[in-house]
Amino acid sequence: MKRVGLLLLTFTLTSMLSACGGIEPVAAWERGYLADPAMTWDASPTEAQLKNHVYSSKEASAGGNGAAGGGCGCN
Repeated sequence: MKRVGLLLLTFTLTSMLSACGGIEPVAAWERGYLADPAMTWDASPTEAQLKNHVYSSKEASAGGNGAAGGGCGCN
């Protein structure tokens, strides 16, 4: 049973590493497609700002929606 788990772990790690091997940078002439407004996370900046305001009001905190900060309030 322990051998099956080790084999499964080895297979999973090998699959994950091989999937990362085919990543190529975006060519300069293809970057225009990625800069299209349809590719944004939020279609409406005003609506996104309102959602962030409501979220921070409900959570009774500010600034916790970015990448920085640890959630301790010391931002």
